[in-house]
Amino acid sequence: MSRLGPRRGLYAITDAALSARRGLEADVAAAIRGGAVLIQYRDKSGDAERRRQQAAALLKVCRQYGVPLIINDDVELARALGADGVHLGAEDASLRAARARLGPEAIIGISCYDSLELARKARTAGADYIAFGAFFDSPTKPAAVRAPLTLLQEACANLRLPVAAIGGITPENGAALIEAGASLLAVISGVFGAENPETAARQYAALFKGRP
Repeated sequence: MSRLGPRRGLYAITDAALSARRGLEADVAAAIRGGAVLIQYRDKSGDAERRRQQAAALLKVCRQYGVPLIINDDVELARALGADGVHLGAEDASLRAARARLGPEAIIGISCYDSLELARKARTAGADYIAFGAFFDSPTKPAAVRAPLTLLQEACANLRLPVAAIGGITPENGAALIEAGASLLAVISGVFGAENPETAARQYAALFKGRP
């Protein structure tokens, strides 16, 4: 069984550049107040100390609100901080290696892009959730491979694992992804690029209300 349990809703993914004016901690707290159920610290810079400081600060915020913090790509950072888990892409550590380092309780998510086969392998290896996308044009990753809605429907119907949808998701197009079975809407710029991240998060969270 997935360590995410029945958790469904907005999965807010950070971008330090988008939060430069207000600050990462303030933005993450705002996103959680707006209804985010999962936070991912994502930073592709090479400044290891800055990343450690930022992630540690966000972990305190997430602990305050009782929301899990996932670290993008960096298994060792997640382990050092005692974060709740890690999200891995195709070029990152293997799920098996991450589980060995982080332990049985860690939440481990896997990017599967547009591949049902990758998703099947991730499920067999013990992933707690899988992520598909981009479903729409993404300002964060404009060259990202596109995933069809039919892939989401098939995965959600057959894999019995929480599925996160990512890529250009807005409050206007997100409902179709939830109807197709997505447990989580993973959003970066739609939340942290908004004038008011709390209000933006609330709009995404509202899409899940009244749905099983």
